[in-house]
Amino acid sequence: MAPTKITGCSVRDIRFPTSLEKDGSDAMNLAPDYSCPYVVLKTDSALEGHGITFTVGKGNEIVCHAVTVLSKMVVGQSLDTIYGNFGMFWRSLTSEDQMRWLGPEKGVMHLAVAALTNALWDLWAKIEGKPLWKLLVDMEPEKLVSTIDFRYMMDALTPQEAIDMLKKARNGREKREKEMQENGFPCYTTSCGWLGYEDDKIKKLCKEALAEGITRFKAKVGADLADDKRRCRLLRDLIGPKNILLVDANQRWEVQESIDWMKELVDCNITWIEEPTSPDDILGHQEIAKALVPLGIGVATGEQCQNRIMFKQFIKAGAMQFCQIDACRLGGVSECVAVILMACKYGVPICPHGGGVGLCELIQHLSIFDYIAVSASLENRMTEYLDHLHQHFKNPCVMNRGNYVPPKAPGYSIDMKEESLAEYEWPKGKVWQKLIAQGAYTVE
Repeated sequence: MAPTKITGCSVRDIRFPTSLEKDGSDAMNLAPDYSCPYVVLKTDSALEGHGITFTVGKGNEIVCHAVTVLSKMVVGQSLDTIYGNFGMFWRSLTSEDQMRWLGPEKGVMHLAVAALTNALWDLWAKIEGKPLWKLLVDMEPEKLVSTIDFRYMMDALTPQEAIDMLKKARNGREKREKEMQENGFPCYTTSCGWLGYEDDKIKKLCKEALAEGITRFKAKVGADLADDKRRCRLLRDLIGPKNILLVDANQRWEVQESIDWMKELVDCNITWIEEPTSPDDILGHQEIAKALVPLGIGVATGEQCQNRIMFKQFIKAGAMQFCQIDACRLGGVSECVAVILMACKYGVPICPHGGGVGLCELIQHLSIFDYIAVSASLENRMTEYLDHLHQHFKNPCVMNRGNYVPPKAPGYSIDMKEESLAEYEWPKGKVWQKLIAQGAYTVE
């Protein structure tokens, strides 16, 4: 029996103690514990929609509560109502006249919207028996565009422009889809370059990544200039002169400091500086780009860009040369598609932010969709990959010689294994009970 309505919603606080090994460490997040509210939408059939959003520890319970509050607007709804005009349904979640005050369309509430709508898209793909990327590729342009809320972005992209772009990209679509099936989508790795790693660990991980066919590497910077110069030169020596080196400051610097710091690293042949300053400072990023682009260094940002309206301003201002959408910071698939289309119109390549819990599983779908059905280009496009936590998913992302292999299982690739949920649910999971007993963590 096909599902007809949403009958229930469960939310679990899932956390991983990644801070113990400094995984995920950078100049601003010294000891993150990668976490996610794990959402399951139940239906009147056997099919369920699974979704997540991403946090780095203690704040996870706040987002879980926000999901629970918003879920009351989802449970009981018919699927015809939701999928018949997904754009308007999405707006109802972001624009409830009292809860909107907590955003609007940003922060904790938008993270919660992402968790719920990612679960709805996962369910939609399962109903159609397709992986999410294939559902998007096959969807009629008018239908796909109807899933987007164009409010506040009409000066940059209209629904008709979006429809026309999707129709134009149908030329050669079958060829590009076959290419993806055969070759996959190119990745870059951050697994070698965490700020807390010792040199020996960096050397070992770089050697392993190169052996696996990875040719694009990212390093965390921003804590100490002399150490950044040393580490970037070490990485450049390890990966060779032709491979791509990227750096990420995670919002550490002031505007002029960003420019001055990167000028000290220019001899390392760096493709981009990611998040050099506040993620909300559009004019600051614009000034940094103006100074660094002539030196061959672009500005990449977006993993903490809160909504399509912020992306509109970054893109139109020339403040980003690489657009790093986040599958959970934006309000789920629909808003990601909106930014993908807008970035394509203005010629800015999409390079999604990965890592975290399940982000790599999610973003592979978005990048593959972008190439097949929107941009039709791989120029300057790459998707982040980190080699951890994938073992907790039923259909983890698969890499082949530095490329994401397109998922085949229906859905959004985010279903977690029950044993992992039981072990890592905070604070009652087996792993957490052990760490709490050892005194490594405390329940606040």
